[in-house]
Order: sequence, then C-alpha cells, then structure tokens
Amino acid sequence: QVQLVESGGGLVQAGGSLRLSCVASGSTFSSCAMGWFRQSPGKEREFVAGISNWSGGRTDYADSVKGRFTISRDNAKNTVYLQMNSLEPEDTAVYYCAGVLDRSDYFVYRGRTTYDYWGQGTQVTVSS
Repeated sequence: QVQLVESGGGLVQAGGSLRLSCVASGSTFSSCAMGWFRQSPGKEREFVAGISNWSGGRTDYADSVKGRFTISRDNAKNTVYLQMNSLEPEDTAVYYCAGVLDRSDYFVYRGRTTYDYWGQGTQVTVSS
C-alpha cells in the first residue's frame, strides 16, 4: 500500500508559478509510475502529466499544459513534483497525485482508472 500526500497548492495570479509536491509512504515509490490529475467543479478528473517509474526517463503531458508544466521525481525523497509556470485561470482546480506499481521502466499512463493510489488533493486557484 502506498499513501500519497500532496502540498504546494494556493492562490496565485495569472502568469505566476507554483510547485506541487507529492510525498509517498513506503519503500515501493521507485517502482511506481506517477501522474498528476486535476478536477474543477462540474468537470471530470483529467490527466495533467505523468512520469515513468525508476529513473523517470519518460514523461507525458496534456496538450493544455505542455510547455508550461514539468513533472519530475526524486526517488531518494519519495517525492514527485509538478512545476507549473505561466498559470492561467483555466488551471484552477484541485490537483491530485496518483501512482501505480509498474514492472516496466517505460510506460507513462494517462488513464485515470490505471492508477491504484491517490492523494487527497491540493487546491490551486489562479486569479485573472
């Protein structure tokens, strides 16, 4: 079992930056492919970014955040990050960290149902 705890959300003006962190419990973090999702009121939870396990050599991004957001991981700290730059009001949402144990060192997953572990979410609000 892996428990995930997000932090780093808050209120920021459009054009600003935030860095979200997600700390995982347990010794299996390195084996987990990780992802960030977000959900705004009235909308489904959507994929934002993902990173493969182990070295994190593969990443993937939703088109809406490509070039603005960067996902990374630090296995020594059991932590995955989401650096968010050039934030827009449309980025306002609750952001969730997710993980899934994976035997490969290759795949990045976009599907919400692929992930087994979820954090409680952190609110990001971007004002115009």
